[in-house]
Amino acid sequence: MKHGKQRMRYVLGIALVCAAVCAFQGCGGQKVYAQTQGIAAQTPQPQTGSPAKVYFTSDISPAGLLAVYNALGQKPDNASVVSGKVAVKITTGESPNSNHLKPALIKDLVQSVNGTLVESNTAYGGRRASTAVHKQTARDHGYTAIADVDILDENGSISLPVRGGSRLRENFVGSHFTNYDYFIVLSHFKGHTMAGLGGAIKNISIGIASSEGKAWIHSAGRSKTNPWSGEQDAFLDSMAEAGKSVVDRLSGKILYINVMNRLSVDCDCNGNPAEPDMHDIGILSSLDPVALDQACVDLVYAAPDGRSLIRRMESRNGLRTIDHGAEIGLGSKAYELVKLNEAVSKL
Repeated sequence: MKHGKQRMRYVLGIALVCAAVCAFQGCGGQKVYAQTQGIAAQTPQPQTGSPAKVYFTSDISPAGLLAVYNALGQKPDNASVVSGKVAVKITTGESPNSNHLKPALIKDLVQSVNGTLVESNTAYGGRRASTAVHKQTARDHGYTAIADVDILDENGSISLPVRGGSRLRENFVGSHFTNYDYFIVLSHFKGHTMAGLGGAIKNISIGIASSEGKAWIHSAGRSKTNPWSGEQDAFLDSMAEAGKSVVDRLSGKILYINVMNRLSVDCDCNGNPAEPDMHDIGILSSLDPVALDQACVDLVYAAPDGRSLIRRMESRNGLRTIDHGAEIGLGSKAYELVKLNEAVSKL
């Protein structure tokens, strides 16, 4: 019965979101408003503030990446750029076969802000489980050739308070987190074996969390050493709550970019991910991580070839993290999707 209801919502969502996508992809408009409940885009309900702006380009190139970044108008200040205190949060990828964002795509943006690429160690073994091996992986994947790479928890963790959460009261991030004045969260949007999907929210929660912080989030505050001791919905909620602790600490000195290419059902933490069976979509940016991830989800549901990724998200109840993020004030699911000039590659 549960799956039947999901399928009915899926059909409704496809019809409504496809109409919205048509509106911004050349059927007479440059903008579309969307607010989702479950998977169906609907007319926005009255609210106190304006919907968050989410900028979109289908140009997946260094120029396209710079275009969505510049559209936000929120560049780090000169002092942060000169001092190298701008962190660009990426995922370095588990293996050369992973679908992580390639250095050639992100180089121009990273160097334009004198950014340091930052990552944190994993809690489950593999080629990113210790600082030495993780740095070697970053070298092997070409990241050290374009910028300095810093493993945030190389020297342990610090605690950030979680305000307004129901699962966590604190979150653990690498001690190097405080070395940076500004964070650019650069995420590869894709599926995930446990979370269902990975985008901006996952990158500021599991992504920034230290090794022990990852276990803490996965276990919903039960363990700093065993990431597999939690319940699924509690884990999904904990990601949103951990992300909010990061956003609260940075007090606006953070922005988010999601790249929708190589849309596998598997995460970049998988060394041998499933081959994508849907087309690349584009690059999106926002100052609101909830709105950004929601916009990406809506585009997947609107895609004619998004069925595999939709199944992965639904089977893990992955949209719950976005819903909970909106509930606790991490961001809003209401957004205005703004299409940028498709000729940005000529700039």
